[in-house]
This record gives sequence, structure tokens and C-alpha cells, in this order.
Amino acid sequence: MKKFLSGLLLFLIAIVWLVVWIALPGLVILALAVLLALWLTLTRGGRRTLSVTRVGLSTLGSRLGSTAVIVVGIAGVVGVLVALLAMGEGLAATLKQTGSEDTAIVLRGGSGGEANSVLTRDAIDVVEQAPGVAHDASGRPLASAEIAVVTNIPKKSDPASDANVSLRGVGEAAWTVWPNVRIVEGRAFQPGLRELVVGRAAERQFVGLAPGQTLKLSGQEWTIVGVFESGDAHESELWGDVKSVASAYRRGSSAQSVTVKLASPAAFDGFKAALTGDPRLKVDVDTTRAFYGKQSEGITKVIRVVGITIGVIMAIGAVFGALNTMYAAVATRAREIATLRAIGFRGLPVVVSVLLETMLLALAGGALGAAIVWLVFNGYTASTIGGNFSQVVFQFRVTPALVWTGIKWALAIGFVGGLFPALRAARLPVTTALREL
Repeated sequence: MKKFLSGLLLFLIAIVWLVVWIALPGLVILALAVLLALWLTLTRGGRRTLSVTRVGLSTLGSRLGSTAVIVVGIAGVVGVLVALLAMGEGLAATLKQTGSEDTAIVLRGGSGGEANSVLTRDAIDVVEQAPGVAHDASGRPLASAEIAVVTNIPKKSDPASDANVSLRGVGEAAWTVWPNVRIVEGRAFQPGLRELVVGRAAERQFVGLAPGQTLKLSGQEWTIVGVFESGDAHESELWGDVKSVASAYRRGSSAQSVTVKLASPAAFDGFKAALTGDPRLKVDVDTTRAFYGKQSEGITKVIRVVGITIGVIMAIGAVFGALNTMYAAVATRAREIATLRAIGFRGLPVVVSVLLETMLLALAGGALGAAIVWLVFNGYTASTIGGNFSQVVFQFRVTPALVWTGIKWALAIGFVGGLFPALRAARLPVTTALREL
């Protein structure tokens, strides 16, 4: 029972250390690494540790199979974790790049998104005349009443099945309100006609969106007349004249949102106060940057939770693989370790040397997994369901921060996988060790 409780205590200490380790900032970990390097080079115990570590590393060639278990297992953990986190990072970046601080979006109060919002013509007029809205040279407010509906279009990767694609009806001021949207092929749609321009990301991802082709939407033929780029979530959409879209989908004179160009970013507070304080309206007002940033929070949180959960499950398997490998390595070196202890080596150099060996292998596995993910997935284009229940096309982003997160996980796995075998090696009685093998 005493032995069991002692092992349980060590396990709990290891878990607490792991949680702390994952949360440590990079500068603290760098400082710890510097302190370890100084101890290894400047102290007698550290130099002894290096000697024992070199001996252990020199035997890796004779146990390549078991060594590969650690490296490949940890590479798999880091690869899956970083790939999933890169997916969430890419989606969040795409949505957060949408909009700016000098544009604002107005939706019905409590709607949570465009899909559930409806604004009447009277409400749209009030929004367009609110203080803080910029005007063009003719004195017209720079406001775009918009409708976002979902249509089904086959994906090029799987033409047999349809995907949800957002069709956005926009007002004439949309090109000023959304200055990032620029036509790069063909021309803009003409108001009053059933013409569409498509985002470059949508054109690459879905079937039948090249200029000159036609789509049948809501029982009507629509002609693709141009392609636009924006570098944000709009690039996953199809755009048409708001009145034509409203007519096709029987929306009358209503809209789901109104996006306005503000006179300046500082005008937002006055604009919001005027609308939320107007008794005729019940609306939510945000800058477009804040609105699209919120749209990314839910799904990126889910992706992160799923990624970490899968990573933890795989990490447990990698830890057991490392434990088995290092226990076997300690057993094969039992006489060597006993001899070192018999000639004066204390337990600390033995413990640290085994941990160093395991963590170096873990570092190699982490670097391998991160490198594979960076080569395969960085910039990889994918799509997923966004805030309007339509596909958002984005690119995976394997950032240095994600690579560092993967390396930290690898080192944590290596520490736990090497801790118990290291303690066994240090505690093994010299006489017993000399009789092993």
C-alpha cells in the first residue's frame, strides 16, 4: 500500500507539473533551459549527468525499434494537435480579417447573427439617417442593406453532394462600405438584374462559378459576371443586387442587416447610442470587425477543445509507449547504472540523464510532427460551416506559436514517460542491479 500511495503521489505531482508546464510562457521555459545548461556545464553533478547521458545516447543505435516508438508516437500526437489547432487558427484569422473599426453592422436585437435577423424598411431608413454615418459626394448615406441566404452548390472535391453557400444581396454602397472587396475578373453586377459576382475562394471550391456560367437559384437563372477577392470571409460568398435577391427569395423590402461606413472610428459610440436609445428600434450594433470576430469564437473554441481532447488521448498512449521503452532501456542498462553508482555517482545524475534522454527523443518527435504538419497543412484550403450556416473557405495556419505549443506537449510527454523509469533506476539497490540480466 505504501508503494502504491507513493506512486500515486508521484503521478499527481507529474500531472500538476504538466499543467503548469503547458501554461508557462516561452521566456520562463528559456530561462529554465539556460539554468539547466549552466548546471550541466559548471557543476560536478551536472558534468556527471552529461557523462551518463552520453553513454545512454550512444546505445540508441542498438535499440532503434524501441526508440522509434517514442519518436513516432510523439510525432503523431504533435501532428494531430497542431493540425487541428491550425484549422481553428485559420478560420479565426479569416473571420477576424473581415470588417474594420470604421464600419458598423446593425441587426435585429437578440438575433445573434444575420440568419435570425429581420429589419423592416422603416428600421433601415432610421439606421441610414443615424448620426455618425458617412455620406458620399451627393449627400447619400454610405449604407448597404443586406440579405444573406443559403443556397446549395456542389463542391469540386465531391460533386455528388451539395454544400451550403452564402448568397448575399448588397446595396449600391457595398463597394465603399466593404473596400477590401475588389473585382479581379469580369465586372460587377448591374442593379436590377439577376447577375452575380463570386468570391475567389468560392469559385475555386465550388462547381459552376466561373464567369459566363449560369446558376439556377430559387427557380431563376442567374449569370456569373465577375470574380472578386477580399482576403476575408466574404470571399466565400456570392454577391448580387439586394433588390433582385429579395425579389427572388420573397423578402419584400426588408433586410437582415445594414452595414454602414462611419465618418470615423470615433463616431461609433455616438452611432450605437443613437440607435439603441431610439424607442422605434430594438437592434444590436457592433463594428464589423467585432461582429465577425465573435462569429469565430464558438467554432474555434469547439475545434480547440476537440483538438486538445484528441491530443490528450493520444498523449496518454504515447506516454505508455515511452514508459515501456524507457523501463526496458533502464533494465538493459541496470548493471551499467549500478556500476556508476558503486563508483560514486549519486542518484540525481542518473535520474536527470534518463529524463534528458527521453526528452531529447520527445523533442525529435515533436519537431518531426510539427515539420510534417507545416509541410502538408500550412496554407491548405478547406471549408466549414460559419455563422450563417453556410460554408466559409479558409486556409490552415501553422504559426510559430502553434509549433511551440506542439513542442511543449512533446517535452511534457517525454518528461512523464521518463520520470518513473528514471526514479526506478536511481532507487534500484546496487546489489540487485548487478544481478540483473
